[in-house]
Amino acid sequence: MTTVPQEHNANQRLILDLIRDVPDWPKPGVVFKDITPLLERPEGLRASIDELVAHAPGPIDVVVGMEARGFIFAAPVALELGAGFVPVRKPGKLPGRVLEQQFTLEYGHETLTILHDSLWPGARVMVVDDILATGGTVAATAALLKKLGAQLVHVAVLMELGFLGGRGVLDAAGIDSYSAVVTV
Repeated sequence: MTTVPQEHNANQRLILDLIRDVPDWPKPGVVFKDITPLLERPEGLRASIDELVAHAPGPIDVVVGMEARGFIFAAPVALELGAGFVPVRKPGKLPGRVLEQQFTLEYGHETLTILHDSLWPGARVMVVDDILATGGTVAATAALLKKLGAQLVHVAVLMELGFLGGRGVLDAAGIDSYSAVVTV
């Protein structure tokens, strides 16, 4: 399990206690942060949703979550905020006309899509995801929102892997409002 500093609140300590370190997965030298134990415990999932909701800045029209683990957190956050939920998916998963955004990962390229009519100009959007790692997924999602004319008001993630520098990518993409419930 992840070591829990005492300066965290009770929810944050619970979340960190329930995130399991899996060494050498998916490849040697990587320590994977497994959120499965967190999701298995209703109190862990509730603490996660409560903390993400607490980061919402003012009224939100729509919460956007990215495939796949972002859906787990974004949909209940949307319900708590009285907002809609819009999924951002990999190619071939959404019916109808979509907008696409390609981005670079440390091991190749990926593409995200959103339905062309899922948001409206000026919609106040909060992006929610499970983990901020290198920042590519969030930056690509922000680019899709911009194409639709929506206003990205905040990005909230459950956990930030601070050592991977994702915040720098968000800064470079012009994303100036973001938060992480916990940072490791």
